[in-house]
This record gives sequence, C-alpha cells and structure tokens, in this order.
Amino acid sequence: MSPMYLDEKLGVDRVAIIGAGPCGLAMAKYLLAEKKFTKIEVFEQRASVGGVWNYTPLNVIDNDFTVPRTHPTKLPDTAVRVNNSETAQFVSPVYEFLETNIPHSLMNYADQGFPSGSSLFPKHAVVKQYLVDYAAELQPYLTLQTQILDVCKSRAESGKSCWELQILDLKSNQTRKEMFDAVVVASGHYNDPYIPDIKGLAEFNETHPGAISHSKFYRRPDQYQDKKVIVVGNSASGIDISAQVGTVCKQPIIVSEKSTPATPVEKRSYVKSVPEIVEVDSKTRSIRFADGDVETDVDAIVFCTGYFYSYPFLKSLSPPVVTDGSCARNLYEHVLYIDDPTLAFLGIPQRVVPFPIAEVQSAWVSRIWADRLPMPPVEDMRKSEEATFLAKGARAMHNMAFPQDADYINRLHDAAVSAKPVQGLDNEGKGKIPPYWGEDKRWARERFPMIKIASRALGDKRHEIRTLKELGFDYEAWKASGSKELEEKLI
Repeated sequence: MSPMYLDEKLGVDRVAIIGAGPCGLAMAKYLLAEKKFTKIEVFEQRASVGGVWNYTPLNVIDNDFTVPRTHPTKLPDTAVRVNNSETAQFVSPVYEFLETNIPHSLMNYADQGFPSGSSLFPKHAVVKQYLVDYAAELQPYLTLQTQILDVCKSRAESGKSCWELQILDLKSNQTRKEMFDAVVVASGHYNDPYIPDIKGLAEFNETHPGAISHSKFYRRPDQYQDKKVIVVGNSASGIDISAQVGTVCKQPIIVSEKSTPATPVEKRSYVKSVPEIVEVDSKTRSIRFADGDVETDVDAIVFCTGYFYSYPFLKSLSPPVVTDGSCARNLYEHVLYIDDPTLAFLGIPQRVVPFPIAEVQSAWVSRIWADRLPMPPVEDMRKSEEATFLAKGARAMHNMAFPQDADYINRLHDAAVSAKPVQGLDNEGKGKIPPYWGEDKRWARERFPMIKIASRALGDKRHEIRTLKELGFDYEAWKASGSKELEEKLI
C-alpha cells in the first residue's frame, strides 16, 4: 500500500463503520455533521445498538475459548441462538450487577447528558438506554444483525482503490460484498479474553471443568456460593467481581495481583491479597504464589486479566495492526492506519473515559476524511508511533491513565476545531464541536477512583446519589477553599 502524504486528498465518499457501540455511534454523528459523505453505513452484529452494553444472561463460552489463552482469535465472534431463535446473541463482558466505575457526569457525550435522576454511577441498563436514545437519529444508517467477515483492499470498476467488505447477514445466513472508500473499526477490545500460561493451569482446567473462567463470562456471584475462590487481577473488573463474589464465597476471597494497583483501593476485610500465581496443581487443587505461599482446596479461579486487541476480519492487512494481541501497531495517535489513513480505529486507548475519547477521535478523523484537516508527513507519523512503543512497551502502549487521557482529549479537540471552516456547517463552519476538558473535568477525572470508593462505602444508598456534590466532591468549593495541597496528599 502506498501511504498518503500531507498534500494528497483521500477522496473519501463512502464510509463503513464496524460496530454500533459507543465509538461507532459517535463516529456516525461526526461524519454526518460534515455533510460531505454520500454513504455512511454502520454494521452491528447484535440486534441492537450499544456494543458491549448489550447485557445478556447467557452463560455461554466462546467456541474457541481455551485455558490458557495466549493468542488472539482468528475467528468471528460466536453467535448464539437460543431455542433456534432467528436473532443471534453475543456474550458481553457486562454482568448482571455491573455499574459504571466512572461518574455519568464525566462519561457522557458532550451534547447529551444522562437522564435527570440517574444514579452517579449508573447501572448497565441505564447506559444501554442512554446509547439507544443517542442513536435515535441514526436509524437510517444502521445495519444490524450483520457480521463483518473480511476487510481487504481492492479496486472498484472505475479503477479506484477501495476497501472491500465481506458481510454476513446473520438473519438469512447469506454473504455479500460491498465497497467503501474508508473504514472505521469501532468493534472495541473487550471481547477476546486473555488468560496467562501458568504451570499446571491447562491440566487443572481438564481435571476440573468449569473451575477456571474469565471475567467476560461472569454473570452472577451465586455460582461461587460457599466455594474457595481466587480472583486474578485487581483492576476495575477484578475489584468489582471480587466484591460481589466475596459476599457469598468462603471468606476470605483471595485476590492475586501482579503489581500494586495504580489507583486507590478500599480496604476490605474479606479480601486476602496475594502475589501472582506461579504454579497450579490439579491433583491437590493447590495454588502456589510468587512469594512461596500455597493455597489448597481451591474450587474456582476467575481471571480478570483483560483482553487481546483482535480484529479477525483484517487478516490480510499488511503491515498488520495486530500481531500477538498485546497492542495495536502502525497507528498514528492510536487511530489512523499509517500505511493507508482511510482505515481508522476507535477506542484503542485504555485506562480512559471512553465516550469523550470516542468523540474527539471521531471529530478528528471526520475532518481529515472531509479534506478539511491535513495530516503530518507519513514519516513523522511513523516516528511518533514508534516513539510511543519504545517509551511504553507493547502492553502499556495504549495506557493513557490521567493526565494523559485529558491531554489527549484536548489535543485532538484543538486539532479538530482548527480544521478549515466550510460554509453550511454548524458553529460558523467549524462543524460539530467535540468535548474539551477544562479544569473542572480534569479535577473530577483525577479523583474518580476516590469518588468510586466513597460511593461504594455507602452500600445500597449509593444508588440515591445523583451528583458529585451530593457525594462530597464539590469542585467550586474545593477551588474556593484553597485545600488543594491537603487533597493532593490523599490521591
């Protein structure tokens, strides 16, 4: 593929978006706001918008799930049909009692708040409805129950270079091909579970079927009633799942952490923290940890160890974006495929607030594809991507823990609003304006681990809290009080 340079127009007219979750929906809105593209189509394998926020009680394991699981899948997502239903379902990492770990006042889209009365940390059903409402005006552009099997570069009859999509209609089981000038990959990265290769783990799984699982397949704590359980991982899902399972399992619940959590975690009397697992013995159901300690008679291990970057439909892409699944390579600003920037990826960054990130990425890409915003020379893009990889390494390459995420949001915002104005677009020709995080947003973002701890400490009363101020986090009062130095010691 020949890379595009600063002075070249990309000639984008028809755009395909893969995924109707938070990222894909944002992208569709920003593309429409450009009033330039003649075709915008959003493909979604589920029967409804919302992506992973489509909760299903299905306790079904993916077709190619293995223990351990150290390589990304090469297969499409497993479609599940219950009682021979025509509608295919897909297992989501959303579990029954999941609530957001981000305050809704920080995670919402810039032009749409959560409904008044929403709990500060909404339940998953509230988020799903929020996305359904956000997508109301996008219905003409949605193609649901449709799976993308392959995306490859081809040539149209006119001789123009295009992207050819092989598309499976999950209702009719018929495939077809369509051509687009540009493709947005908005399929997320919370789908392809990773389980490390630990000595004896495969044998343990064979000897005790179902004893080892991944957070993707967790639904309710009931299945761990009176069992001795180890949860591996102490990020958001590990903290939440151990809190739920810890109420019903044999106490203490054992939480294995490879490293000390980067954010504050509340002290929990029912939790025993241990280092990483180094060996598993299936005969005695014993687990040995890095410090030499051993736990015996273990009934279950839940791995909250994250997911691969995985795009099976891009198997012919060269150079590849995904190799071992630990990161996504050859992307400028974690978004544009450097060798052909008519291919874009949304939602790659981790440890971020996803909705506003999706918006600024969408705004930036839309303006580039509308030929309103130039890109740097290809060599500058390569150097930028390589520098990030060398500085952070593969597994942390997309980690944008605060303040990196706030700086990224504002950088892409500034780039987007600097685009050449066009008469007829909103905001005096600037187009749809993406979010910008001022001091108040940055203040809340920096504190939301503490905010979540304060909320969880309220028990069921947390559902009555609607605002940060009600929880005791008042930005204006903080700013006026001059108590910055005291609070910084708490963070």
